[in-house]
Amino acid sequence: MDPILIKTIQFFLSLSLLIVLHELGHFIPAKLFKTRVEKFYLFFDVKFSLFKKKIGDTVYGIGWLPLGGYVKISGMIDESMDTEAMKEEPKPWEFRSKPAWQRLIIMLGGVTVNFVLAVIIYIGMAWSYGDEYIPADSLRDGFWVTEKTIGDKLGVQTGDLIVAIDGEKVEKFSSLPIEIINGNTMTIQRDGRTFDQEIPVDFIATLLEDEDKIRFLTLRTPFFVNEVSKDSPNKDLGLQKGDQLVAINGQPVEYQDQIKPILDENSGKEIELTLLRDGATMTKEAQVTPEGKLGVMLGLTFDEYVEKGYFDIEKIQYSFLQSIPAGIDKGVSTLSGYVKQMKKIFNPETGAYKGVGGFAAIGGLFPNDWNWPAFWSATAFISIILAFMNILPIPALDGGHVMFLMYEIISGRKPSDKFLEYAQMVGFFLLIALLLFANGNDLYKWLFK
Repeated sequence: MDPILIKTIQFFLSLSLLIVLHELGHFIPAKLFKTRVEKFYLFFDVKFSLFKKKIGDTVYGIGWLPLGGYVKISGMIDESMDTEAMKEEPKPWEFRSKPAWQRLIIMLGGVTVNFVLAVIIYIGMAWSYGDEYIPADSLRDGFWVTEKTIGDKLGVQTGDLIVAIDGEKVEKFSSLPIEIINGNTMTIQRDGRTFDQEIPVDFIATLLEDEDKIRFLTLRTPFFVNEVSKDSPNKDLGLQKGDQLVAINGQPVEYQDQIKPILDENSGKEIELTLLRDGATMTKEAQVTPEGKLGVMLGLTFDEYVEKGYFDIEKIQYSFLQSIPAGIDKGVSTLSGYVKQMKKIFNPETGAYKGVGGFAAIGGLFPNDWNWPAFWSATAFISIILAFMNILPIPALDGGHVMFLMYEIISGRKPSDKFLEYAQMVGFFLLIALLLFANGNDLYKWLFK
């Protein structure tokens, strides 16, 4: 099956699940407080619906415009901008007739469900799959900066270890890039000394200039032969799986980052390789291709790297009870990380706004093939995003309604219906502008990058 089709199916399956559960977060407390819900829709039904059925007082349906979903609650000024009913006297079953605390619970229901859903997914993943990662401080000789220009901008070099970001210990090597993006200061270990260094405020903009270079840090791995290519100029050299390259032309080497520049200097030439096999050394004359390659596929298994002491792998299996706090911690840390990213986006100096993406960016979170752990991980992350975005104090979002309700609870005065109408219109146009900007960014990247 085509990878784009697989991504699309996963995207709409995830989005549909999240929208329905978000709207249930509003629907259930509304029903509990005997508030009439006129519509419950997956996607928007502009002009017509793909499906609809009335059960009791509520029309349940599926719209054709997949930009979200909604519940239409009687007596509430929402995105439908149906203000005719608001001119009549409040009815007992209407939203506006309910106490402020009940209305607050109804409005907070959606974002609460989104966050709780993400936590439940993380709990399930911890219980089903456990956790496996390379501790960031276990790399024997630091990491490899594969993109020197980006490393120079950040102030890191091959062989460094970043042990903390903003004073918090970095646990997982895989999380290091995103923690750098979200952070302000890093603690570096280099040549036996430890020091703090500021992360450039516009570092995100540097990464966004070429998103293929975002993974600019990788593991330092030695040169162990795995297989010799059939078209390699060195296919008859007698290289065997497990041979380790320890010197080139008499110059000691261990890691691929040390080997690559030497091969580049000797492209198209003959060189002398010193290899280690079963504890014995040997030398062989090898040919370097014009591209600076030996035509050898490299690598050990991760367990073999661990056995040889290059790094450690932490493997954790959780019982059901242990998975609960692990899932909660994951949900809280994911939300915290996203909040840090949003702070960067709202700071023009960072240039992070250039990375804001729409539906294409969200679809890119899903893998090219069907992978349940990756699907659930992406779904949990999107659920966190929906929870945070919806609670922002913008009219037309749940957070806008919550903001006005909090004002009413604190001041004892309810904003007028006319004010709420105007606020809803302003919020709606803000959301349209954000939608156009985010998806415009996606289109720009697709056309020009």
